[in-house]
Amino acid sequence: MTAALTIRVDDLSGEPTRALIAHHLAGMHALTPAESVHALGLEALRHPDITVWSAWAGDDIAGVGALKRFGDAHGEIKSMRVADTHLGTGVGRALVRHIVAEARAAGIRALWLETGADAGFQTARGLYASEGFEVCGPFGSYRLDPLSTFMTRAL
Repeated sequence: MTAALTIRVDDLSGEPTRALIAHHLAGMHALTPAESVHALGLEALRHPDITVWSAWAGDDIAGVGALKRFGDAHGEIKSMRVADTHLGTGVGRALVRHIVAEARAAGIRALWLETGADAGFQTARGLYASEGFEVCGPFGSYRLDPLSTFMTRAL
């Protein structure tokens, strides 16, 4: 894992966070047709039901992830992205575990997420599965999409 990783709530005002989210969106649109991209931009991430965390290795942004609450006891992991320079260092796992712990502490009893279904998303699906998420059907306003994999985990 990246040494001395710090995870903190992010207000989305800093340029490193904004740049990583822009990179994330560009990557999603490069891999997936627009109608199947469910990643959120900066304005959508500012919704009061969403908390964004950023992970830092010293002064270097290492990753971002968000929790979107829906209802009193349900949440969705959104906008997970590890900076290219920190891929394979455990940042993604640290963010998932942090979001799960924060969700549990907030009284959330179940989490869901949507990620891609093709080979470019295999690492993400493997990470989520190794953290207890299981494949499920669409949830919330999502519809069945062959380019999406839906996963859930009880807390």
